[in-house]
Amino acid sequence: MSAVAKDIDGASGLPGPAGRGEAAIVLLGTGVVGGAFLKLLNTPAAAALRLVGVANSRFQQTRSGALARPGIREHLDRGGDARDNEILLAALDASPAPVRVVVDATASQRLSTHHAAWLQRGYHVVTANKAANGSSLASWHALEQACREGGTHYGDAATVGAGLPVIAAVRRLRACGDALLALEGVFSGSLGWLFSTFDGSEPFSRLLRRARELGYSEPDPRMDLSGQDVARKLLILARSAGFRLGSDDVTVENLVPAALHDLEPEAFMAAAEALDAPLAERLAGARSRGRVLRYLARLDKHGQAHVGLAEVDADHPAATLRGTDNQFALTTTRYHTRPLVIQGPGAGAEVTAQALLGDILAVA
Repeated sequence: MSAVAKDIDGASGLPGPAGRGEAAIVLLGTGVVGGAFLKLLNTPAAAALRLVGVANSRFQQTRSGALARPGIREHLDRGGDARDNEILLAALDASPAPVRVVVDATASQRLSTHHAAWLQRGYHVVTANKAANGSSLASWHALEQACREGGTHYGDAATVGAGLPVIAAVRRLRACGDALLALEGVFSGSLGWLFSTFDGSEPFSRLLRRARELGYSEPDPRMDLSGQDVARKLLILARSAGFRLGSDDVTVENLVPAALHDLEPEAFMAAAEALDAPLAERLAGARSRGRVLRYLARLDKHGQAHVGLAEVDADHPAATLRGTDNQFALTTTRYHTRPLVIQGPGAGAEVTAQALLGDILAVA
């Protein structure tokens, strides 16, 4: 049995002060998450927040009249001013709001390289982009140092588990003197759906195509199947618990055959049948032992970290997981007899946008 966390208060994020009053916001990224975030800005919960700039990958808008118009996301898709980060930051500086926040709702590696500099310059950063805090240990240290020097806050609740309060839980337990002894779970909504659905009645490649059509997987499903996204999430949680792990410290099982690594996405999908026989064999082996397959992330008290396909018994917490739910089972010095289990939707634009809003409100 497990203790299930239903609601955990407290903001996640690297250390930084909290302020009061209005916050001026620049939003980077108007895709599905950014679009959902724009909708949240029109709710009473965001009444004290002021949007002073919004940008997609090509265009941006900082004029207040244009920002106030309905459909700013669609207007930007058609055109706007050329992208210029300094102009966006100048819009923050020009606002009388005492709190200035850059919201990164993208998955851009290039954009994430600016996070530390923005923090150091005095801008809070709230992000769903895990490319900075889930990459090298040096990048993590740079974020910590930038928060200290800039007196700023790095809101990263949306980088793991979408709206689930898992990072906040890990940091709160550590702050209370508890120690993480083991962490295990399903950290990917797409891989969770694939392996809870994969029962041998149809080939894995067919399920993969369906997951792509339903929007559960990335447009290039190899981003999920490689395990790298799960590994980044495990690194973020491990570091939040006090483990100073580098990217090379996580053993990752890539489910994509080597011959398919370098293909274009559509060519990979056309050749996805290469996945069927190996995974059917893994499924048959697990069933012969009364187990099921789940793609798990695991961390032990010694800092040993592994991401890959595993067989679990029928009474394992992940065995009954269905759909795109995520699950995080934390065993600590105080949650020792039964793990603390945080479970729920680990993907979705609305819950991810809500996590972004929650981090902004924590510093505003």
